[in-house]
Amino acid sequence: MLGAIDSTWWVQPVSLSNRHVSLAPLRLEHAEALGRAAADGELWRLFYTSVPSPATVHDYVVQALQQQTSGWAVAFVVRDANGEIVGTTRYCNIDAANRRLEIGWTWYAQRVQRTALNTAAKHLLLAHAFETLGAGAVELRTSFMNHRSRAAIARLGAKQDGILRNHMKLPDGGYRDTVVFSILESEWPAVKRNLQYLLDTGGRR
Repeated sequence: MLGAIDSTWWVQPVSLSNRHVSLAPLRLEHAEALGRAAADGELWRLFYTSVPSPATVHDYVVQALQQQTSGWAVAFVVRDANGEIVGTTRYCNIDAANRRLEIGWTWYAQRVQRTALNTAAKHLLLAHAFETLGAGAVELRTSFMNHRSRAAIARLGAKQDGILRNHMKLPDGGYRDTVVFSILESEWPAVKRNLQYLLDTGGRR
């Protein structure tokens, strides 16, 4: 169906939006607002996440932009329907040659969690990956201990591929077991219908 993949196309910053959420290229000037978003719920205290504190958010954004420069990621700032910055997400582990990428490094202020916002954001990201970039598979990963995230990913329609044990070092010196999910190109039409149904019926997850 597709010819040779232009890898530069996969790592170009892009803006995406719908009535629930807007995603725009992450910039250093967003650090302060992201710090405020992370402070809503003190998200950095959750041991199974990688959310920055207000004191570390500048370095967090710098790292994201470095990953983007290297071609490993495309980072977004997430705004709610009112235009307020409420979190961030990324395409990462970008492998254009094999038509694969991951949606990860996602976190939101506590006040917008379990609302339509995340469902709407995933709809935008998955649609762009499959319908514009021509991805063959999109991965979603989370900590084995993050049971809420695992349930939410499964509810999107993603299927669990497996568990990477001792996959990542944690700040406290321990290891994170990572659960890997994926959605295939052939599964996207059904997943898309499911996401639209969730949004039409409230989108809470």
